[in-house]
Amino acid sequence: MAESRYDSGMKVRKEVLGSEHVEQAQARITDFDADFQHFITEMAWGSVWARPDLDRRTRSLVTIAILAALGREELALHLRAAIHNLGIDPQEIAEVLLHVAVYAGVPAANSAFAVAKKVLDEHVPASEEADATKTSREDV
Repeated sequence: MAESRYDSGMKVRKEVLGSEHVEQAQARITDFDADFQHFITEMAWGSVWARPDLDRRTRSLVTIAILAALGREELALHLRAAIHNLGIDPQEIAEVLLHVAVYAGVPAANSAFAVAKKVLDEHVPASEEADATKTSREDV
């Protein structure tokens, strides 16, 4: 039996956003938004993200550009997913945001860079923080 679009979507969603995030989101579903959550899992994740013609990295970078251009709050979520679950380099994200500046406007890119910097600051490995602290002390 073929996998349902919903099941396929849930699999892709977990691969891209991380199982922990998806499980937490699932735990917050209520009767009010259950149909909507089913819809986005089936359509966005099971239909569009599951298509074979673009790889996940490309879809992620396109998603980041669109969310940045539109100023959507989901940008931080997709930035985290791109970096931690898909292995996208922060420099690639910076290039995408420069592209956003040209085609969607400097204010949109400026806001997106601010969000990206916060996301990157959240995930600085402890060894890098120690090195940065040591370096800044040595500069004094």
